[in-house]
Amino acid sequence: MITHIVLFKLVDRSPENIEKARAVLASLAGKIPQLRHLEVGADVLRTERSYDLALVAKFDSLDDLNAYQIHPLHQEVVKYMMSVRESAVAVDYEGS
Repeated sequence: MITHIVLFKLVDRSPENIEKARAVLASLAGKIPQLRHLEVGADVLRTERSYDLALVAKFDSLDDLNAYQIHPLHQEVVKYMMSVRESAVAVDYEGS
């Protein structure tokens, strides 16, 4: 199992913009066959060091993660997130 985690810090950190971005990310659920699990959450602490959103996705294999990365629906979401994010960090790891 591959876990893919991405944290996003938005340019406009208003609750409305955070919720819109969360909804865009969550819209991938059930639409890409290789995506086994998707969780998207907004930060509740809202400290200076906090990122605004976390995405946690799970895949059966690296091949499935790679297929997700190039899927047209994912690419639409990437385009949107690039337009609203200040920064993003990611980690991908193998585990159970």
